[in-house]
Amino acid sequence: MLVPSIFGENLFDDWFDADFPQWPEFRDLDRAERRLYGRHADRLMKTDVHEHDDHYEVDIDLPGFKKEEIKLELNNGYLTVGASKEHDQTNNGKAILKERYSGSMSRSFYIGEGIKEEDVHAKFEHGVLHLELPKEKAPEVPEKKLIQIEG
Repeated sequence: MLVPSIFGENLFDDWFDADFPQWPEFRDLDRAERRLYGRHADRLMKTDVHEHDDHYEVDIDLPGFKKEEIKLELNNGYLTVGASKEHDQTNNGKAILKERYSGSMSRSFYIGEGIKEEDVHAKFEHGVLHLELPKEKAPEVPEKKLIQIEG
């Protein structure tokens, strides 16, 4: 597209110039404060999944939680990992700063309808939930039998 010469060499250079004060600085976003809990709780359950020949290994970061605060549920082939935390309300005095998370979060994974609760092995250690899940066996396809055609 041709731009009239009244705009100079490049119309958009002036708009996207780093010194132009009206455009927000997006470079600082990666340095912004990252909260571990709070309204960004969906980012809390950082998960790694490793595939092996016969099973999967899943590691989920749940820092600050106790084993009793974590719940695993298997329903219709979906494994749901839930964690909830409630803090004491027995504080003396007025709270000036509250940064600790109080509430619940969950995340679901489809692992297959053929997997049962006893097939899932879970261990919680040092704030990391480690799960071992078997691979769901593919349904067996009956062997096709061919009929010979005479002629």
